[in-house]
Amino acid sequence: MVTGGHLQIVVGGAGPAADVSPLVRAAQERSWTVTVTATPSAMEFIEPQPLGSLTGYPVRSTYRSSPGTGRSLPATDAVVIAPATYNSINKIALGLADNYAMTSVAELIGRQVPTVIVPFVNTALAARAPFRHAVASLRDEGVRVLLGADDLWEPHPPGSGNEQRKAFPWTMAFDTAAQLADDSRPAASGHA
Repeated sequence: MVTGGHLQIVVGGAGPAADVSPLVRAAQERSWTVTVTATPSAMEFIEPQPLGSLTGYPVRSTYRSSPGTGRSLPATDAVVIAPATYNSINKIALGLADNYAMTSVAELIGRQVPTVIVPFVNTALAARAPFRHAVASLRDEGVRVLLGADDLWEPHPPGSGNEQRKAFPWTMAFDTAAQLADDSRPAASGHA
């Protein structure tokens, strides 16, 4: 698998958001640069300053306030949206872009950047038809949603999120994104 690239992490407002550092480190260990974008509700879960220090880029949660400033972020090779809440997954599937993070996600998916979503939902929410339709719609659009027995990541019973948080599949999320990015790169000509 090719090393290097740029990973955009979009953090949603759920308990595992506070633990996003292992995802950053997994990418950095394979020579990827990383930036973090947070939904407005995720800002209550994360510590932007230490994350910015770890990545070398400030955590973004709002649009640029200075028009005319150039794009300072590297081109994105893969996106991991994690933890993705029930609300965010439904918004992404519907194309709703009501904040900076959701607008970024909508654009990146539209540009066919390899995208991995790791839901953090309980079984009651996962049983709802809107959620099931959203997951199916995203998968139809080529988004890799890590959810279900095949992905070894299942919704948790209501009220057990704190226990499930410890098992959040950060490394699997990066490995999946890196593989998708690798698969999407054009093959080098002249090599067998």
